Amino acid sequence: MSDKNDNDGQGMIVNPKPTAENQDWDGDEADRADRLRFEEEQAMIREQSEARAAAKAAAEAAESAKHAGSAQSA
Repeated sequence: MSDKNDNDGQGMIVNPKPTAENQDWDGDEADRADRLRFEEEQAMIREQSEARAAAKAAAEAAESAKHAGSAQSA
């Protein structure tokens, strides 16, 4: 009967014959796609950040106008 701790190789990553074809070269299509995706995500984050800042500024302006209006009527 076999021991429970026997390693049958399951779950192991094995590449017995590494070749030059397996190497990841800089500048391949996947790298360009990753860079493009990253740049698009960064642009989206910048846009969202600018939109939040504009909304916050508008809310602060409305709040200060509301306080100014209530101070004048008092």
